[in-house]
Amino acid sequence: MTPPGAERKARRAAGAALDKRAADLVVLDVRGISTVTDYFLVCTGRSTTHVETIADAIRDALRVDGIRPLHAEGVAASGWILLDYGDVLAHVFLEDTRAYYALERLWGDAPVVEVDRA
Repeated sequence: MTPPGAERKARRAAGAALDKRAADLVVLDVRGISTVTDYFLVCTGRSTTHVETIADAIRDALRVDGIRPLHAEGVAASGWILLDYGDVLAHVFLEDTRAYYALERLWGDAPVVEVDRA
């Protein structure tokens, strides 16, 4: 099985997060401004349980394609879970933690990838 491209991977992760009602989801295309990754997915959960549920849904959705995170960091109780898929970094935040780190402002020059919100 050929793994999906980075954008498709980001879209699949976004879909999984939206299926679990992630709030304020944004996918940033940072290929032209970062050497760290190609896409940032940033979203918010309403509680620590919700943050964990969203992160688990992303892991499960990508596992279907045989893709596992290269690295995972944080726990829901800290307000931030990071799933590192190499070319896609998925950040699942609690609202206050997301506001504090303001990744969208930090990467404000990055184009936003439109994601279907079915």
